[in-house]
Order: sequence, then C-alpha cells, then structure tokens
Amino acid sequence: MPELVAGLIDVFADEPLTGNPLAVIQAADELSEEQMRRLAGEFNQAETTFILESTRADRRLRSFTASGVEIFGAGHNALGAWLWLGEHGDLGPLTSPQTFHQEIGTDILPIELERIGSRVHGRMRQAPLRLLEPLGNVDPLAKALGLDPREILTEPRPRPAYTGAAHLLVRVLNPETVDKANPAARELLDVLGAAEAEGCYIYAFDANRPQTAYARFFNPTVGLWEDAATGTAAGPLAAYLASEGLIANNELAIEQGTRMGRRSILRVRVSLEPELSGTGIVVLRGLLRL
Repeated sequence: MPELVAGLIDVFADEPLTGNPLAVIQAADELSEEQMRRLAGEFNQAETTFILESTRADRRLRSFTASGVEIFGAGHNALGAWLWLGEHGDLGPLTSPQTFHQEIGTDILPIELERIGSRVHGRMRQAPLRLLEPLGNVDPLAKALGLDPREILTEPRPRPAYTGAAHLLVRVLNPETVDKANPAARELLDVLGAAEAEGCYIYAFDANRPQTAYARFFNPTVGLWEDAATGTAAGPLAAYLASEGLIANNELAIEQGTRMGRRSILRVRVSLEPELSGTGIVVLRGLLRL
C-alpha cells in the first residue's frame, strides 16, 4: 500500500483560507494516470498537482481538475507545488534566490525561489505571449456572460491569448460589471470553442490606475466553473496589456477571487515572457494511503 505525503496549500495568499487552494501530492511517480484523476476528484479542488521525478528538469508536474481533466501551463498549479516544496525544506535553505526548472507537458520553464523572512517567495516564467484572432461580434459573448454588449469594451479587443494555455481575455466596463457577470455554461462553451480558447478571463482595467486590474475566471471547458486565482490567465493578461502599451513599468497586480470570498493578488512582471510571482500558506499536510 503506497504511502505518499500530500496536503493543501493556499496560493497567492497572505493569510490562511484566502488565495487559491491547491492539493499537492509528492513522489507520485508510481501512480497511474487513472489514480491521479481519481485522487484529484477525491481532493475536489480546482486543481491537484502531482510532483514527479524528471530526466529533463528538476521536477516534472502533472495537474488535474476535480473532474479529471489534465491542465497545462505554469499557473497556481505549478507555483503552489514549488512553494510547497520550499516551505518544507525539500529545496534547501533558499537563503538566496535559487533557480529550478520544471517540466510541464512539453515545456521546460524556470522558477526562482527565495525565503524572505518566514515565507518562501516564488517567481515563475511562462511561455512567450501568443495572440489568437480577436472576436468580431461580441453579442454572443455578452449573452454568454449575462451582460449587455455595451458593457464589453473593445479597447483592447476581446481575444484569446496564450502563455501556456489559451484563455479569452475580455475587458468590461468596471469592477461592478465583473462581479455582475453570470455566465451560462452552454453558451460560454460555444463562444470559447469558436475562439479556440480554454477559459474566459473577464477583467476591469482603469487607464488612470495602470498598475492594477480586477478579474474573474470561468473555465467550463475543463469542468472548472470559477477559479480564485489563475496564473495561466494573469500572465497573458499582463502581457497583452503591455503589448498595447497600457500598463505602467511592465508590472501588473491582478485582484481575483474576491467575489468568491477567496481574495487573491497575482503579481506579473513582463519582460520577454510574463513572470508570475507570489507566496503560499500550507494549511494541511499528511499521509495519503492507497
């Protein structure tokens, strides 16, 4: 009967029970893919990450939603796994910045970790920004989100963006409009399918406050209705706004999850590729027996 170390870490959190919870299972190399899917359902979190050995990097990560869909890209699923390892001393003292490499799907991506005071801080690079075709008619999108078409802004235009996963980025009138959105799953799935996007990131951005944005994320494509903190959407958003010359100093802090009662702050710095940073708080650690 295998016995594995597992638990929960709140990612992008300043205190327990905020941020986005991630289930983590260490040394999961002997688990089959079917066992991983079933365990993700057992934990019933937005995502569960399995930490594996790698011949190409320092660690290999595989992540699944509660419905058993494997996801890719370097978001809270990856950052949380590395913060978990760092908080438990598995990566050394981290008294100075240390760079590690992670294998996620076909990508090898770097992450920098450092202990500052009592917390481990992570900074993680994503793949370069790739923009897909913008939406033409926003009426079906507005209907899918339960909004008036006039509440969807077209500067910059709604379009899918990719830094590891393709998500539809949609700027709306203001934070109140973000919170008012009430998507219909079937209609949103149709819009996302036509746009070749996985999830939908709706956001409010004030040009007079170019350091911040306010967002919500919906991903019925993988059975994830709403997510509290989505690094694979925050990175593309910051990179897209930077490519339009809209953000200050190529840095953006995105507030997400507030409508869910899980306020999260995702910090992104854009150079050649988006760099996502944050901390996490381990709230549960134990042994998993199968």
